Amino acid sequence: MKKVDEHISDILESVAVLPARRLPLAAAHGCALATDVRATIALPSFDNSAMDGYAVRAADVEQASPDAPVRLPVTGEIAAGAALPDLVAPGTAVRIMTGAPFPPGADTVIQLEWTDGGTETVAVHQPARRGLHIRRAGEDVTPGSLVLRAGSVLGSTQIGLLAAINVARPPVRPRPRVAVLSTGSELVAVGNAVGPGQIVDSNSHAVAAAAREAGCEVRRLTDVPDDPAQFEAALRAILPEVDAVVTTGGVSVGAHDVVKEVLAATGEVRFERIAMQPGQPQGFGVIDGVAVFTLPGNPVSALVSFELFVRPALRRMRGLTGPDRPRPVVTVAERFTSPPAKRSFLRVLVGRGADGGLVAHSAGGQGSHHLSAAAGANALLVVPEDVTVVEPGDQLTAILLAADPADDLLAGLAVDAVPASAVASLEANV
Repeated sequence: MKKVDEHISDILESVAVLPARRLPLAAAHGCALATDVRATIALPSFDNSAMDGYAVRAADVEQASPDAPVRLPVTGEIAAGAALPDLVAPGTAVRIMTGAPFPPGADTVIQLEWTDGGTETVAVHQPARRGLHIRRAGEDVTPGSLVLRAGSVLGSTQIGLLAAINVARPPVRPRPRVAVLSTGSELVAVGNAVGPGQIVDSNSHAVAAAAREAGCEVRRLTDVPDDPAQFEAALRAILPEVDAVVTTGGVSVGAHDVVKEVLAATGEVRFERIAMQPGQPQGFGVIDGVAVFTLPGNPVSALVSFELFVRPALRRMRGLTGPDRPRPVVTVAERFTSPPAKRSFLRVLVGRGADGGLVAHSAGGQGSHHLSAAAGANALLVVPEDVTVVEPGDQLTAILLAADPADDLLAGLAVDAVPASAVASLEANV
């Protein structure tokens, strides 16, 4: 059987980064930048007030105190969006709003709370140093400065920065377009009546959700029966419209495994047995430039296979590099067994132990059909190929699947916190 790491490497060598495109900001959200971005304008682009208050000369209010306020005539008002304001004469004040351009002649802003709020004259109750509450042009960003590096994923703050420097269509790696195709004449759509011998199609929903979580645009193809001609027609029709296809089911040795029957005949998809549990039967190839992943039909097998093989490939398409999931070493709380010469991925719940260390408990049944246990897990416990029995107290690597970055589990934890003696990172080549 083929080793897990070898299969990952073969997949990643066959998958290319998607060509860069300039997308509108809304469409670029969640994408990775394809090139460095440098500012063409300054931020702020002009001197402006950081407070609602009064623009004055500091020398005019240096004697101000609560018991002896300084009174100044108010000669005007400057609102945000105003044109270049007039000169502030010595011994006068101008009302100014937050974000409004700072006027020449003044050198400080007295915040409203330090005054009586007057509109014709203003009583200033305390002095202010020069430059107080003034945002200087270029204070944040200067023209020509590097603001975002290639590979940066555009979240809300990055999108805000690009908008602020007037970049309407940043160069990004687009989201991969993924088609999820779940085969089987026994499948019925969610919400429909389930007859004898039928099962609800859960795989296509689960895998489509996993692809969306991986940052992809997803299309879910349904109603594809166990008929070679219909399966091939559905596949060929979708290939020109996507970057990857993920199928579930039909990859083993059964008489009606049409996915394997059709794709093996192309000579472009290779079907192999991988030394892992769950998810031994796997297929992968590239057809007309589209990556095709064929995953097992058991629901847990499909999701574990997606995590190990499809997710790293999609990250590469997105132009993402470096570690993805946190992989800490955890202490095992109970006994497990694992088949010889296979790498097992057990569904576990990782939490903090009494000593503050990470402890892994079984999330429930470990069968490839135990979807409820998988739903209750937050990690995969990795049991190496040469280990057949795991005892309480043993230390192994866990792949944290969906921990919130603010979760206590991640406190002080590096994303690639795996010692050399632990199981090798499954995405080391991404």
